[in-house]
Amino acid sequence: MEENKPKNNLPNHKAEEKGITIPEAEYLKLKEEAQSAKEHWDNFLRLKADFENNRKRQERERQDFVKFANEGIILEFLNVLDDLERVVDLAESKHTDLQSFLKGVEMILAHLYEMLKEYGVKPIEAEGKIFDPNYHEALMQVENKELPEHTVVEEMQKGYLLNDKVIRTAKVKVSKN
Repeated sequence: MEENKPKNNLPNHKAEEKGITIPEAEYLKLKEEAQSAKEHWDNFLRLKADFENNRKRQERERQDFVKFANEGIILEFLNVLDDLERVVDLAESKHTDLQSFLKGVEMILAHLYEMLKEYGVKPIEAEGKIFDPNYHEALMQVENKELPEHTVVEEMQKGYLLNDKVIRTAKVKVSKN
């Protein structure tokens, strides 16, 4: 009959609660400090929850910003796309006025360059300049005794700056003697 034995092999009796005596003023002070500590703990928990909610809100806002940051420029590109579609429709309708077609394409290019300029994009000047590896990428060298060595003879692909930072180097032909 081992059922009555306690499971932890300790005798089966209640732990005695011990009391202490302190002056009433000290008891009241401890009681007041305990209440103050509870209030501080509650404030801490509220601030912690507020902080966590704020962090989550800022993360959501950051994700939305990243998701929609290009909305303005995309709307501008949609206008350019509309213009290009009109020019293609004009060409497909067998309109024989090449000058009108060319004028339409030039207007679209001007619109596109202006839009890029508004967003801080500008072309890198290359032709006739001395080769600079920070702005140019030499694809070829050509002999040319009329120009100083390492002069950009021809721009094969335009380079661009975004707010004075190179985002694409100009692809160029460079002179050699």
